Amino acid sequence: MKVLVIGGGAREHALCRSLSLDPDVTALHCAPGNAGIAEVAELHPVDQLDGDAVVRLATRLGAELVVVGPEAPLVAGVADAVRAAGVPVFGPSREAARLEGSKAFAKDVMAGAGVPTARSYVCTTPEEIDEALDAFGAPYVVKDDGLAAGKGVVVTDDLARAREHALACDRVVIEEFLDGPEVSLFAITDGTTVLPLQPAQDFKRALDGDEGPNTGGMGAYSPLPWADPKLVEEVLGTVLQPTVDELRRRGTPFSGLLYAGLAITGRGVRVIEFNARFGDPETQVVLARLKTPLAGVLLNSANGTLDDQAPLSWSDEAAVTVVVASHNYPDTPRTGDPIEGLAEVAERDAPLAYVLHAGTKRDGDAVLSAGGRVLSVTATGTDLAQARERAYAAVGRIRLDGSQHRTDIARKAAEA
Repeated sequence: MKVLVIGGGAREHALCRSLSLDPDVTALHCAPGNAGIAEVAELHPVDQLDGDAVVRLATRLGAELVVVGPEAPLVAGVADAVRAAGVPVFGPSREAARLEGSKAFAKDVMAGAGVPTARSYVCTTPEEIDEALDAFGAPYVVKDDGLAAGKGVVVTDDLARAREHALACDRVVIEEFLDGPEVSLFAITDGTTVLPLQPAQDFKRALDGDEGPNTGGMGAYSPLPWADPKLVEEVLGTVLQPTVDELRRRGTPFSGLLYAGLAITGRGVRVIEFNARFGDPETQVVLARLKTPLAGVLLNSANGTLDDQAPLSWSDEAAVTVVVASHNYPDTPRTGDPIEGLAEVAERDAPLAYVLHAGTKRDGDAVLSAGGRVLSVTATGTDLAQARERAYAAVGRIRLDGSQHRTDIARKAAEA
C-alpha cells in the first residue's frame, strides 16, 4: 500500500513512524513533513489547505490511502476533495469536521445525541457575554467557537481576563467549569462502526503544577492506572457511538478519528470538547502502545469496512511523551535555533526512547527549530515510572537554546 500523510507536526511524525513499521506499507510519503519525518517518509511540498493540490499530489504518487493529520485541512474540506477523486482518505468531511471547527455545532450535536457535557451559552454580543459569565461564576471557561490550534480556551478566576478573551472572539462558547481529571479518548470510525483506542492524559498548561497559559499540549502518558477499567466501554456507549449515530442521522456521517476530551467529574463523565483528528501529544503515546499494524485499520475506516477489523492488540507497557518547546512558547516563540543531541538520543536511547519532530526544519546538516512546540520525546517502559525515566533521560541529551519543558509529566500517576 502506498500511503500519503498530510501535515508536518509531531502527530504526523508519530503516524508516519507507525506506518513505516507496517509491513503492508510499500511506500510512505508526507506533505509537507518536517526534518524528522524525512527519515521515514519521502517529503513533498504542498499547500495542505488546498484540496486540489493534495489530490494532484496523491494522484501523481499513486497513493492508495491519504491520511489527513491536522484539523485545518479537514475543516477546509481537503478530505472531501480526495474522496471525490476516488482515493481512499482517512479523515472526516468538511461538514462532519465542524464537530471541531465549531464549538457551538458540537454542543448542538451533543444535545441531539444525548451526550453528557457542560451547560453552556453561545454568545455574540458583550451583553450576552456578561450574562453568561455572571450566570456561571468563577472559574470561568471561555472557548473561541472556531479553530484556535489548541489555544482558544481560557480557564481563569479573573473575570476581566475571561471577558477580554470572550470579546476578542467573533462567537464564543461560555460554559460551566467541570471538576475532576481529564482524559483523552480516541476512536476510529467509518461512520457506523466505532473502534475506541486506549485512553491517554495530556498536560495543557505550560508550566509544572498546571500553572501558566494553555498550550497545544506539553506532554502525555498512557495507560491511566487510576481510571475505571470500564471507562472505555462506558464512553463508547454514552459518548462515541451516540455522536457517530447522530451525525449519520443528520446526513453528515463522520469517518476518521473522533477525539473526545473528557472530564471525570463527581457526577460522571462529561465531554469537554470533540476534535476531528488525532490529538497532539496524545497520539505519540497511544501509537507507541498499539501493536496492530496501523495502515489496514485506517484503510478500513476510509473504505467503510471497519466491522471487518479484528480487535486491536495493545502492548502492556506504558508510554510517556515530553514536549520540548522553544523560547517564549506559547506567546511569541523564537525559531531558527539549532537543535543538538538528536543523534545521541538515537544512538543511546532508541528504540526504548525516541524523538518525534514537531516544529523543525533542516538547514544543510543542521536541524533548526521552526515552531513553538519543537520536539516530542517519547519513551516506553514496563510502567509509567520507567517510561518517565527514559523519556527525561533522552530530554536531557537535547540542547536547544532557551528551550523549555515540563518536569512533572505523568509524575503523579507514576507515584500513585
